[in-house]
Amino acid sequence: MVSPLADRRCVPCRGGVPPLTPAEFAPLLAQLDGWQVVENQRLVKSFRFRNFRQAVDFVNAITAIAEAEGHHPDLVVRWGEVRVELWTHKIRGLSESDFIMAAKIDRLYQEWLARTGATAGPAAGARSQAEAGGKP
Repeated sequence: MVSPLADRRCVPCRGGVPPLTPAEFAPLLAQLDGWQVVENQRLVKSFRFRNFRQAVDFVNAITAIAEAEGHHPDLVVRWGEVRVELWTHKIRGLSESDFIMAAKIDRLYQEWLARTGATAGPAAGARSQAEAGGKP
């Protein structure tokens, strides 16, 4: 199930606002599936795919949402995996927009799974030698 946060819009941060405290972000985090807060500053989640091309396609879809929302995550692409990190740079911590963007990315992933009929791929590094082009 996708959080209702996915239907909200990110609000540009003008700075000078304190980051959310753990007590403030806990209810927002509870609405997300599989996201973790790291060092009370970053929201992080990895998404799994069957291959590198699917991972790159997902990143490209995230960029469209990020541009529309004006809120840009850090994205790390590996074979079969995309790691997403969100935080609000101007306040060096978490804002509500980070949680909204996370919910939008979750919705995108669920839509992708439904559209392709795919299931999430194995953990990164768990591919066979044949899938890796015969290389270990």
